[in-house]
Amino acid sequence: MATVHLRIGDLVWGKLGRYPPWPGKVVSPPKDLKKPRGKKCHFVKFFGTEDHAWIKVEQLKPYHPHKEEMIKINKGKRFQQAVDAVEEYLKKAKSKDQNSEGKGESKGKKKPLKILDEDDEDLSALKDPSEKPVKDDPHFHHFLLSQSDKASSMEPISKRLKIVEEDTTGSTSIQAADSTAINGSITPTDKRIGFLGLGLMGSGIVSNLLKMGHVVTVWNRTAEKVPSTKCDLFIQEGARLGRTPAEVVSMCDITFSCVSDPKAARDLVMGPSGVLQGIRPGKCYVEMSTVDPETITELSQVITSRGGRFLEAPVAGSQQLSNDGMLVILAAGDRTVYEDCSSCFMAMGKTSFFLGEAGNAARMMLILNMVQGSFMATIAEGLTLAQATGQSQQTFLDILCQGQMASTFVDQKCQNILQGNFKPDYYLKHIQKDLRLAISMGDNANHPTPMAAAANEVYKRAKALDQSDNDISAVYRAYIH
Repeated sequence: MATVHLRIGDLVWGKLGRYPPWPGKVVSPPKDLKKPRGKKCHFVKFFGTEDHAWIKVEQLKPYHPHKEEMIKINKGKRFQQAVDAVEEYLKKAKSKDQNSEGKGESKGKKKPLKILDEDDEDLSALKDPSEKPVKDDPHFHHFLLSQSDKASSMEPISKRLKIVEEDTTGSTSIQAADSTAINGSITPTDKRIGFLGLGLMGSGIVSNLLKMGHVVTVWNRTAEKVPSTKCDLFIQEGARLGRTPAEVVSMCDITFSCVSDPKAARDLVMGPSGVLQGIRPGKCYVEMSTVDPETITELSQVITSRGGRFLEAPVAGSQQLSNDGMLVILAAGDRTVYEDCSSCFMAMGKTSFFLGEAGNAARMMLILNMVQGSFMATIAEGLTLAQATGQSQQTFLDILCQGQMASTFVDQKCQNILQGNFKPDYYLKHIQKDLRLAISMGDNANHPTPMAAAANEVYKRAKALDQSDNDISAVYRAYIH
C-alpha cells in the first residue's frame, strides 16, 4: 500500500476496528498525549461525535476521493448525520475563505500546511472543529482515549460524566456518555491489572484486556474449570499467573473479580489467602460479579477498612458479547477507581455507566436480569404453546422477528431452541440466582414481583431437570417434560 501523506486539517475516512469507516479530520493531539509506540498513525477528530483517536495510516483514506464509495456502503442515520456535518464544515470554510478575499494581501501570505510523516511528533497547534456532536451514536458514542496515566489523558472521564437522575434519597445516577470501546484504538493504562475468575464471562474479558495491551495477572477459583489450553493461551498472550487471590492483589494496582454468586464473592475476599490479605492502602478492588446489594456493601466496607479502594462493576451481556468486547458495564462506588479503569472498561465493553454509591449497580443489574429471565421464560412458553396448539414454531419465530419485539436476542435464542442447541452463553443456574436475588430485593423494598416469581419457578423446574449448566434458553425444557 502506498504511503499516505496527510496534513493537519485534511479530511479523511478513518476505520476503527470492526466499525464502518467514519468521516474525520486530521488534528493535533494534546501536547501531553504521546503517539503510540511502533504505530504509524495520525490523530483524528471524528465528525458528528466528540471522539478523537490515533488511527493507523493503513486505516485512513482521503475524504473526497472515497466519499461516494463510503456513502454507498453506509446507510445509517448517524452516518448520514456525520457526513452532513462534514458538508456543513466545508460550507463554513468556503464562506470564510470568500469573506477573506478582497482584503488584499497586506497581511502576507498564509503559511503552507505542514505535511505529516507517519513518525512526526512535532505537530503544530490547530483547534478542533466546532461542529455540534450527534448524541447517542451506537458506533461512536464514546471517548476513545484512555488514561495511560493522568498526565497523558486528554480529558478525565469525570469531566465527561453527565447526571441523568437524582432521587429523593440523595443518591446520584451518573451516565458515562462517552465510554463505548472501539477495540484496537485504546491506549492501555500503565497500571498492573489482576483478574480473578476465568469463567464464561471472565475469560472473554481477560482476552480483550490482553489484546488491548494491558499487563494482566490471572487466577481462577477452581483450576479444573479452566482448560489448560486456555491458561496456556493467556500466558502466550502475555498474562501472568498468580498462586492465590492475595498474591494477585499484592502484585497489582487494580484487581477485578468475576465469580458466580454472593458466597463465592465473599469467600474470594475473606477466605484463606483471600483478597483482603493482599489489600494495602491505595489498592483497587473491582467486583464484577452479579450479587445482591448487601454483599456489595459488606465487601466495600471490608476493603476500605484496610485502606483499599472499592468499585462494583457487574456486566450485562453473555459469553459471546464478552468475547467480542461488547459488554455493558454498570459501575458504582469510588468514582476515582472508575476513572482509573477507563481503558479496561473500553477494552471489555461497548458502554459503561457510573451509578453513584456502592450497591446501586447491583440493584440495577438484578433488575435487568430479572427482566431478561422473565422474558426468556415467556418466549419459551410461547414456543411450546404454539407446538401444543398445532402451530409451526418456526412460523411463530418468523412472525415474532418481524414485529416490535424483534431482536438479536430473540432470534438467536429461539433458533438455538429449535435446533436443540443449549450450549451455555449465559448459565441457566445464574439467571435463576439473579431472579431469586431480585425477588428478595423486591421484598426488602416492599415491592411486588409476581412475574419474576412465576419465572423463577419455571427455572427451578428446569434446574430439577438437570439444565443448570445449560444456556438460559434451556428453560424451554421445563415446558416439555
